[in-house]
Amino acid sequence: MNEDTPLHWRSIAELSRQLRAGTTTASEVVEHLLARAERLNPALDTFTLIARDRAMAAAQAADIALAAGEDWGPLHGIPLGVKDIIDVRGLETSAGSKVLADTVADTDATVVQALRRAGMICLGKTQTVKFAMGAPGVNRDYGTPHNPWAQIHHVPGGSSSGSGVAVAAGLVPAALGTDTGGSVRIPASLCGTVGLKTTIGQVSRSGVFPLSSTLDSVGPLTRTVEDAALVYQAMHGPDPSDRSTREAHGHDVLSTLKDGVTGLRVAVAEGMFWEGVDDEIQSAVRAAIEVLDNQGARIESIEFPEARDALEANPRLLISSVEAHLAHQDRLGDGFNGYDPTIEFRLAEGANATAAQYLRAQQACERLGETADRTLREFDVMLTPTTLSPAMPLADVDASIESYQHWNAVYAHNTVVGNLLSLCAVSVPCGFTSQGLPIGLMVHARGRNEAMALRVAQAYETATTWHHKQPDLSWADS
Repeated sequence: MNEDTPLHWRSIAELSRQLRAGTTTASEVVEHLLARAERLNPALDTFTLIARDRAMAAAQAADIALAAGEDWGPLHGIPLGVKDIIDVRGLETSAGSKVLADTVADTDATVVQALRRAGMICLGKTQTVKFAMGAPGVNRDYGTPHNPWAQIHHVPGGSSSGSGVAVAAGLVPAALGTDTGGSVRIPASLCGTVGLKTTIGQVSRSGVFPLSSTLDSVGPLTRTVEDAALVYQAMHGPDPSDRSTREAHGHDVLSTLKDGVTGLRVAVAEGMFWEGVDDEIQSAVRAAIEVLDNQGARIESIEFPEARDALEANPRLLISSVEAHLAHQDRLGDGFNGYDPTIEFRLAEGANATAAQYLRAQQACERLGETADRTLREFDVMLTPTTLSPAMPLADVDASIESYQHWNAVYAHNTVVGNLLSLCAVSVPCGFTSQGLPIGLMVHARGRNEAMALRVAQAYETATTWHHKQPDLSWADS
């Protein structure tokens, strides 16, 4: 992109260079994006709140520091959206539910602290599915964010729905999400952004409203792969307040990011990842695989039975349902007052599961994760479609409980495998349907190998132009 590109379509890397060159300021960027968000949010329903005054104060502080020669790094002065299950001091964390309305955070989540130290500026809280339970992105309390690629209301993907829309619509260059079964990668795929699902235990979850202590992870949604790497670099590492991170290791994902794929061993997982896949998604992902082949990657198809075995070992999302019920137990009292019917179903499943069923699912997924790790030692990454379907009209998805549950299963079908097997993964745009809806390619790597997943995603992105496309928002801009 060039200097004529509007501020709202510039990447973090571009904004960072321009801030240091003095061709723009953090105050100018933040004011521009705040004005855009305030104008488009009524149509897109992306932010639950916009923190104008504090964002502008932070931008002015960033400008003063940079002018004084104090450089906080590549994220200095860069705006950020934060999913509304992640605490930001002084702002409400409703977790997408009126049950928690007016719950104000006393402190920042550890990941927000890390990004604030790196210089990022929180513009506000982005919408989430209620309690982060739902792959389509539907929220019946506060409204479902509008996928920016369709004038008719299409689902954005969830549960990090607002974060996906905010980045895709040019309201922020980056937003935080969480991923328990695909909640970063699904909105990334459906909204045409990059989404990084981090290895569980690499990024602190302290200050994040819990869904599943076993499967929750925090990751960024961004406009480019490089931007995802920049945000991840600043936020990962051990945190004493989150025991899951005690073995987290800091690693440099930037030094190898642009090394390309020549000679890399790339597995294409066949079988269940393609069952019922939309024809246009299949064509786009197969074409993406050819791009990597032409760049010198060594492509090999594998069956990867661990994926189907993991789904069968965790029927009806058993592990997260049990752990979600425990997280909500004190709040439930005698019933589900104020809870959504689809969430009631999940929590009831968790309440009715036996200890033996839960432990069997945990142990089976742990064994399968070890098997998958051995399988993937033969390869650098593994490729699949991110989702089986593109974004569907909200009216179709939410027509009934049965319809919602069907689409919930469809959208999470491919992504939940990465959580159950402790993999990391990146969803990167790889095309559009004939209706103009985005398609995502998913790049998996073994746990704690984010550098490799990002490297392959970067190589694909560099060879294509999908990430340069922008939605026509004239219908929303009025």
